[in-house]
Amino acid sequence: MENNNKDVLSFSKMNDEELLSLRFCDLHLKIAGTHLEEYITRLYKELDNAGILFHPECYLADEWLAPDDEPVIGVAFYLVHPRFIKLEQKMMLDVEGGSATSCMMLLRHEAGHAINYAYKLYRKRNWKELFGSFSTHYPDKYRYKPFSKCFVQHLEEWYAQYHPDEDFAETFAVWLTPKINWRERYKGWKALKKLEYVDHLMKEIGSKEPIKKTGQKLWQISKSKMVLKNYYHRKRKFYAEEFPDFHDSNLKKIFSEKKDLEKGNAASFLRHHRKTVLDNVSLWTGEKKYTINKLLRDLIDRCRELDLRVSQPEIDSVIKISSYITTLIMNYLYTGSFEKKRKK
Repeated sequence: MENNNKDVLSFSKMNDEELLSLRFCDLHLKIAGTHLEEYITRLYKELDNAGILFHPECYLADEWLAPDDEPVIGVAFYLVHPRFIKLEQKMMLDVEGGSATSCMMLLRHEAGHAINYAYKLYRKRNWKELFGSFSTHYPDKYRYKPFSKCFVQHLEEWYAQYHPDEDFAETFAVWLTPKINWRERYKGWKALKKLEYVDHLMKEIGSKEPIKKTGQKLWQISKSKMVLKNYYHRKRKFYAEEFPDFHDSNLKKIFSEKKDLEKGNAASFLRHHRKTVLDNVSLWTGEKKYTINKLLRDLIDRCRELDLRVSQPEIDSVIKISSYITTLIMNYLYTGSFEKKRKK
């Protein structure tokens, strides 16, 4: 499929600093003619097959989002050009929606939001009874129960447990996913009642015109004058928390202060196994790789400052450092802090 975005070749020739000096509004990126357009077309076909008349409009935003109470879908801008995908990978160590599978998962989730807003479903009594109050405050961090059967499992971080609106969007996304036998998969789960409700609700409203057909395209990149360098500075700062200074004693339990060991220094060891540790911790915690990497870099720096050495078999050291970082990340997800708070 032909890519109609302007300056495709010039973007490809630009180095990172040149790209980061550009403003969003000067990129002139478009969805038309890209693989993203194919994924959106696939979403609309899935909605058609499910008997849903409404197709929420998609636009390029700085992040994946469905603006609150606006029946539109904002798709991350970097997905329409390989050069910006590469930049996102370098800056954030991850590309949200970078594969066909993850992109479709996100589109189905955001479609759930848009349909909720278009038909004002959150006003319905049964919706409130099953999912909760739409007006509930969105927390900065949320405590989730990994083994809860009250919620479906679709996106990472058990996202359905974040807020009633997210619970509905995740339930809708599972219901919409082709070739998934949700009745069998969620048999015996309390979440099945939510899926059955969505199934009944979509049959009821799917062929009807929505109450609200269009919405404001908030954080649209074509109207943003923000420079990409500032955007990534804010984004990275949001995910990178200051690591507390209590880790010395823990690192000394994993590595050794003995200088005569032949297995090598701990800092070099961690750099060598960085990708393995990063991938494993991200997989099992669901946390952003940028946050984990910031934590790992701090550990590497501290190991170098303490001149720690590897004292155990390689696999044991990898397991222990991965477990340690996972513990810190999980505490962060539950409390908003890496450090365990002391009782006063």
